[in-house]
Amino acid sequence: MKKVFILLLFTTLSFAQNADRKFIEIKNISSGFSVKVSDGNYLIHFLNDKIVETSFIPNGKKNIKPSDAVILKNKLKNIAFKENKNSVECSSKSSNLKVVIQKSPFKISYLNNNVEIISEKSGYLKRKHIPLENVKGNITADSTEVLQFNISSDEVLYGGGARALGMNRRGNKLALYNRAQYGYETRAELMNFCIPLVLSSKLYAVHFDNEATGYLDLDSKKDNTLEYETISGRKTYQVIVGNSWEDLVKNYTDLTGKQPLPPRWAFGNFSSRFGYHTQEEVEKTIRKFEESKIPVDAIILDLYWFGKTVQGTMGNLEWDKDNFPNPDKMIADLNAKGVKTVLITEPFILTTSSKWQETVDKKVLATLNSEVSEGKPATWDFYFGNTGIVDVFKPEGKEWFWNVYKRLINQGVAGLWGDLGEPEVFPSYANTFAGTADEVHNVYGHNWAKLIADGYKKDFSNQRPFILMRSGYSGSQRFGMIPWSGDVSRSWGGLQSQMEIALQMGMQGMAYMHSDLGGFAGDYFDNELYLRWLQYGVFNPIFRPHAQEDVASEVAYKDVDTKEIAKKAVELRYQMLPYNYNLAYENSTLGKPLMQPLFFNEPNNKELLSKADGYLWGNDFLVYPIIEKGQTQKEVYFPKNSNWYDFYTGKKYEAGTTQKVELNKNNIPTFVRGNVFYPMTKLVQNTNSYTTSDLDLHYYFEGKPSSEREFYFDDGKTPDTIIDAKDHEILNCSTELIKNQFFIRLESKTENQELLSKGKNGTIFIYKFENQPKKVLINGKNVDYKYDLKTKSLEIKYNHSSYKTDITITF
Repeated sequence: MKKVFILLLFTTLSFAQNADRKFIEIKNISSGFSVKVSDGNYLIHFLNDKIVETSFIPNGKKNIKPSDAVILKNKLKNIAFKENKNSVECSSKSSNLKVVIQKSPFKISYLNNNVEIISEKSGYLKRKHIPLENVKGNITADSTEVLQFNISSDEVLYGGGARALGMNRRGNKLALYNRAQYGYETRAELMNFCIPLVLSSKLYAVHFDNEATGYLDLDSKKDNTLEYETISGRKTYQVIVGNSWEDLVKNYTDLTGKQPLPPRWAFGNFSSRFGYHTQEEVEKTIRKFEESKIPVDAIILDLYWFGKTVQGTMGNLEWDKDNFPNPDKMIADLNAKGVKTVLITEPFILTTSSKWQETVDKKVLATLNSEVSEGKPATWDFYFGNTGIVDVFKPEGKEWFWNVYKRLINQGVAGLWGDLGEPEVFPSYANTFAGTADEVHNVYGHNWAKLIADGYKKDFSNQRPFILMRSGYSGSQRFGMIPWSGDVSRSWGGLQSQMEIALQMGMQGMAYMHSDLGGFAGDYFDNELYLRWLQYGVFNPIFRPHAQEDVASEVAYKDVDTKEIAKKAVELRYQMLPYNYNLAYENSTLGKPLMQPLFFNEPNNKELLSKADGYLWGNDFLVYPIIEKGQTQKEVYFPKNSNWYDFYTGKKYEAGTTQKVELNKNNIPTFVRGNVFYPMTKLVQNTNSYTTSDLDLHYYFEGKPSSEREFYFDDGKTPDTIIDAKDHEILNCSTELIKNQFFIRLESKTENQELLSKGKNGTIFIYKFENQPKKVLINGKNVDYKYDLKTKSLEIKYNHSSYKTDITITF
């Protein structure tokens, strides 16, 4: 009997809140309700039909600091409020999302479609801080504040930022302290992006809206507990629900912001390494690309542009005129060839740099937080030298840093690279305009990106920024931040972790996460690894080979055989421009990741919930990277809902099957969805030569009644083109099969007469068309076509030069 009593007591304590917490009163307010309990006050608001925000304010505290992450300002007014003796139920009248307050024992539960998805466990509590081993010396608080929740035993959990842990992150306690991990391979518990967001296989998410350092515990004790632990700051979280994975990610990015469209050249090939030492080396490298006719759109200059040595020069932020004697001419000449210049910058100003005294005099650096030395710049030693750091939270710091960028952009620099922005070293004794180093550590890169994005809007409002950064926070995507996965090992182990990192970050709003193609760290030389990484990179948000100097990263510098295969990968990247650019449009409007886990297609398939070795590139490409040396076969699962066709051979694979696919050295397993159009274009040397009027359409015919796809086009450079119909065109491509006639309609939706006047010209390729056509009509007129009896392929030249083009195939 005693054992039963103990078990019942344990169960009650596990699922009720802190036994010492007493309910006092609840009040209905315009956009939600407030709940007073013995140790503080809850404010609960419905931000919209899919998001509810809860803030706990302990007695004696005020919740006044604004959010760094959230931009959604809506608060629903039509809140239904039902109270009885022991509970209160609150919901939006137009939503299935509910909050239920149990008065005794006190408990807050969140329901979707009348099913509890998560509830507070002990709720808010304080406890002694026991740091994780990997952040001892980094997170140094004596005590922490905790928000604790019940989760169900069968959930798969994702989130926490960029890490290599396996797709299912349940069972891990994660430090929230942005920090680089040099040369990582298959496991990296702590990396550059620590995002306090958890997503569940039950199609809900919890975002902890506080930037201070801490921990995210995804049931590490295996007692069905989720915990958020912080050293300070807001005790605010948002519960987000979705009808599908796409809907859930859309709702999260409604909360924290959508990524603006990058410039179109960002989808081309980059020439990048650590690093180009001289102007002559830069110009020689681009000539190598031209001589080999390898497309290239940008060259990235690492830290040698401002100093001859790695150590001792960081913070100069001026051209080293000995090695770059005429940067204005160099940039202008590159621009004339259609090649953009991207420069690295870091926030560290060394005491040995030419800018040190200027930054001290203008008071733009973080300071010591001791009362004795108040106002004195905080300095410390790290690999590059003795340094301070720009206070990107301080108006003077933002203005000073932006003026550096403004000068470079006026010189013709087209992209900015922000490195070491975790910040790489940021001791607790430093103080910023927004708080101590520990309080703002995780949002330093976030606010650095913001100052650049804000500067562009103010001074270069006709340009789309390109902001490549190694560290950020929830919502950094809204500043146009392009993240990468840090200093990954140049090894097969390094490659193996990249799909997980990119897929996870796409689900967390940062859809442009990519890697240094070929790997960065180490002198490991393996052309097979290099090629497999680049072939994977074709179906990445950004195609950017980059490495230390020991092994050339540029395709143009490879041996003849390697160059020939790598060049094909680069060329395919350019041929896919219209498809890839449309993925960017879908991301900017819907928050949809460019790389999607397979469970997006089959959310109820439990076997896919932890799978990361294959993924969807947009809706219609299925990609399986090769991540093992010497591999000759790859086991491939083909998602349900459609059949799949080998992109290179046309071989058909049935939906819902698992098959072994033979490999070759020229490409990785890539498949396209049947019964839908996918667009491609002619090969160009760079995107300056690309025109939206060159458009081929490909289609695998399956005899199904209808299909539809839309593709987005604009000038590729003007900001905010999505907003106004006068700035873009959406091409709707639809099909209909009626008896022995197959109808194709191309319909332009635009008010942009210039785009419309250019039209669309190219070839429509229809594969697996078993019946030889009797005739083909375009807008009622007979046209010539090609039909191959052996391959069952049909080719139709078309010219879409008005709002609507109708094609009829009779067979």
